[in-house]
This record gives sequence, C-alpha cells and structure tokens, in this order.
Amino acid sequence: MSVQPIVITPDVARAQAFYEQVLGAVEVSRYPASGPVFLKTLRIGDSSFGLVAKEVDSSAAPRIVLSVGVEDVDSLLPLVGPAGGRVAGPSNDMPWGQRVAHVFDPDGNPVNLTQQL
Repeated sequence: MSVQPIVITPDVARAQAFYEQVLGAVEVSRYPASGPVFLKTLRIGDSSFGLVAKEVDSSAAPRIVLSVGVEDVDSLLPLVGPAGGRVAGPSNDMPWGQRVAHVFDPDGNPVNLTQQL
C-alpha cells in the first residue's frame, strides 16, 4: 500500500517548473503520452507526487499541505519567487528539531520546506 499526493492545478507546466526549479523534481511519467496532459508524476528524492490538470477555485482555503524534507531550507527560499511561488515569511527553528519555512507554489498551494536540525 502507498499514498501519492496529487496537486490539482490549472497550469501543469507552470507548477512543474516551480517544483523542478525549487526542489529538483524530475518528471517520471505523463498521461496521456502525447497531446494535452492530464496527469504528470514527479519525483523528489525517493518520493513522488502527481500534478493533475483541472480548473480549481483558488478562493477556497487549502485543505492539505505538501511537506518536503530538504537539506537546507534557507538556501531554497531565494528560488521560490523567481519560480513563481511566494515565501510566507522567514524560516524558523521548531522545538521538535526542524527548521521550517512556509511557501506557496504558483497556484497558492501551501508547501512546507523542512530541514532536520
């Protein structure tokens, strides 16, 4: 059994570029193989997630957060804006032993960048 998060986006190419530029994501599959894309699967490290092409109500509150473990949170923050995302604020050291930064992808989906201290 496994769980794969899927991000719904009206612009798969824009979302894919964000995750590639900020987190080094690599495309591992696409459906259909040619023509307009419906689903792309991206890999970051040993994890994968999907991007699905679909119009969304961007005014609705997010109901899920994508949390990504990274080597160095602070080195990634300058990449977020140029990749089309937004940094919510500075990174912080948490009492449970992680450094965390809250960012948003180009569609406004929350993404937590986490680093073990």
